[in-house]
Amino acid sequence: MNQPQRLFDCLQVLMDKNPAQPLLAGKENGQWKEYSVQEVKELVDQLSGGLLNLGMSCGDMTPEGRDKIAILSKNRPEWVIVDLAVQQIGAILTPVYPTINAKELEFVLNDAGVKMAFVNDEELYHKILSVQSRVPSLQHIFTFEHVTNAAHWKDVIRNNSEEAQQQIPAIVSKITYEDLFTIIYTSGTTGTPKGVMLSHKNVLSNVLSSIESAFLEIGVEGQKALSFLPLNHIFERMVTYIYLFSGTTIYYAESMETIGDNLKEVKPTLFTTVPRLLEKVYEKIMLKGMELTGIKRKLFFWAHDLADHFELHKNQGFWYNTQLALANKLVFSKWREALGGNLKAIVSGGAACQVKLIRIFTAAQIPIMEGYGLTETSPVIAVNRYGKHGRKFGTVGTLINGVEVKIAEDGEILSRGPNTMMGYYKRPDLTAEVMQGDWFCTGDIGLFEEGKFLKITDRKKEMFKTSGGKYVAPLPIENKLKESLYVEQVLVVGAERKFVGALIVPSFANLRDWCRQQNIEYSSNEEMIRHPKVAELYLDLVESFNKYFNHVEQIKKFELLPQDWSVETGEMTPKLSLKRKVIQEKYRDEIERIYS
Repeated sequence: MNQPQRLFDCLQVLMDKNPAQPLLAGKENGQWKEYSVQEVKELVDQLSGGLLNLGMSCGDMTPEGRDKIAILSKNRPEWVIVDLAVQQIGAILTPVYPTINAKELEFVLNDAGVKMAFVNDEELYHKILSVQSRVPSLQHIFTFEHVTNAAHWKDVIRNNSEEAQQQIPAIVSKITYEDLFTIIYTSGTTGTPKGVMLSHKNVLSNVLSSIESAFLEIGVEGQKALSFLPLNHIFERMVTYIYLFSGTTIYYAESMETIGDNLKEVKPTLFTTVPRLLEKVYEKIMLKGMELTGIKRKLFFWAHDLADHFELHKNQGFWYNTQLALANKLVFSKWREALGGNLKAIVSGGAACQVKLIRIFTAAQIPIMEGYGLTETSPVIAVNRYGKHGRKFGTVGTLINGVEVKIAEDGEILSRGPNTMMGYYKRPDLTAEVMQGDWFCTGDIGLFEEGKFLKITDRKKEMFKTSGGKYVAPLPIENKLKESLYVEQVLVVGAERKFVGALIVPSFANLRDWCRQQNIEYSSNEEMIRHPKVAELYLDLVESFNKYFNHVEQIKKFELLPQDWSVETGEMTPKLSLKRKVIQEKYRDEIERIYS
């Protein structure tokens, strides 16, 4: 087959190579069930026929004229099968975060004019049912799990016919490289969701360029990947097509809670993650280390300390290298084992990852390839490579082939390339706001190191001025503080105020351990964070980090908070980024205390 022109062409590429190869796998009744390329192709064709018979169509092939099909589900093989089937009949898949609230769900379904929806289970079935009466376009809802009184997704397949199968090739031949592939509504930390229109060209160019720029050297063909980042987010979906075009078998984790077990069962060579999850893995490892005693504890912290001083591009001499090799044998081999023992690399995106974490994992022979991009750029703009020379700590790596970046006068990163979105669905006004000619304004501030490594320094909207007129970038301060074992989450405040303050969520597991060693008694988190000795611990901690920042950026006062921020409690987006406005509103009294 010549150069593929559409994302669903991956199936033909794989059929030509090896139809028997396992392609997708999910847990069914406690066992891994694998689907071969051939099985996936047959299911996709049958589902396409069923969708056509239910009246789904490509209409007049304009973005507005094509039928929209929503999906609200955890990651599973059926997700990808639906995606491929919807594509090849020219309809448009509109994925939605399973955690979305009913109000936003109603908005998205109406804005896109969704005609049909696939949902994971009973809970999501009832969520979509609760808004159906207010979504006139929505005609059918199907479930992946069996749900009482609900139509099952296999019913669509049963609706397939010989006649429908014969229509598919003609529709497929109509779909071109430039055509719309999907609409992804960004959850955004502000305002109503916007529908990002991505074409086959946008995403496929990004897939092929990422394979060529970064994934070929890892060696992905015939390997296994574990998938757990939400597929409705462009990062995991684009990487899925990297796997599909490369012939990597994708195993879907059962849930966020089972990732540890699933890693040991699947033994993948690769997985993608967001920094928040990586921080959790690290915290778990450190907690285990804290529980050790005697020589084992000494060994653990000796190895950790060595890793903390690791440099990528500096030979630290025979003695350091010998010690690190020993640490890898005695201590870090257990870390690698916990991740399945077969891992070549972890790809991280979605937010800035702490340099300390990347440094330590790299020293432990678990390379982390941090990348950067946005939904609007399909998403990859830059990524740290697998080879050591293409990586630099504290940066998001070098640009992938075909993508250009220039830094505007105010430091904003502007990007252009075949991966830049078609625009926001039905919102040319919003599209005009983020485009300067064919340059997309990312809203991120950054610079190039050594002329080629892109470094993100902050979000343009998140920078603020103190009342003294000095600019402060909160992100680097927050990321630095989170390097402490005792800090889980931080929000730096101080817009139009005399000085910089912070809301700090302690790492309660580690803080409890510390309190135990200090014989501090308490009955709740509230009581614990109000203890004078705990207050002193955090005062010293903040002081020790202040030395990394200039006088204006230093945290003068802070408030400790008694519980974690989460998606469920509304302070974080499904991508696990902080909703700053929500947090500032919710903790207005605490912020006022800082400045009283």
